[in-house]
Amino acid sequence: MLDFLSEVFDKGGLFFIINTFFLAIIIAMIVERSIYFLGRGHINAKAFFEQIRRLLAANNVDRAKKLCEATDAPVARVARAGLNKVHKGEAAVASAMEEAITDVTPEIKARVPALWSMANITVLTGLLGTVAGLINTFGGMNTDDQVERSKILAHGIEEAMYNTAYGIGIAVLCMVAHLIISTAMKKVLGDLESFSMRLENLINEGKEA
Repeated sequence: MLDFLSEVFDKGGLFFIINTFFLAIIIAMIVERSIYFLGRGHINAKAFFEQIRRLLAANNVDRAKKLCEATDAPVARVARAGLNKVHKGEAAVASAMEEAITDVTPEIKARVPALWSMANITVLTGLLGTVAGLINTFGGMNTDDQVERSKILAHGIEEAMYNTAYGIGIAVLCMVAHLIISTAMKKVLGDLESFSMRLENLINEGKEA
């Protein structure tokens, strides 16, 4: 296996190595975002809201705050910001929650658009490797030695094909990962918006009652 990889890298040339470096970055981004959306960024917003609703109905604001402090999920942070201002009026609650949403949104969106950009970059890098391989291929035409000429032509074509396939393969990985991760991101943002509106209405209704 190692011999095969060594041979591929040798035939792929400089741009193949560059795309491998990009692939390592892409995998790190995918793993980090996956961990975030499956861990810190993941929470059942509806169930969490019901827990807070029951606590507020029992006039137990402090317990509701402690519930929010038990997790660092974006929804909990927004809820905590609103509950901390519950005694300062509707405007203060709304302002605190909007500010919290503004703070957590970049965290939720982090590195997701970069995956799409990396797809384009790796394709272009692969094409550069393809062009380099074709240049080597045409360069092999200058020698009269048929054996050497055949070797140069074969190496140039292999370099071109390896880079094309590698660049496109990495781009496909980026696009699939972007589709899955952006779907998770949109769900978290949608839950966050819905949760904040429902909690704000709940707090206001409680104050009116």
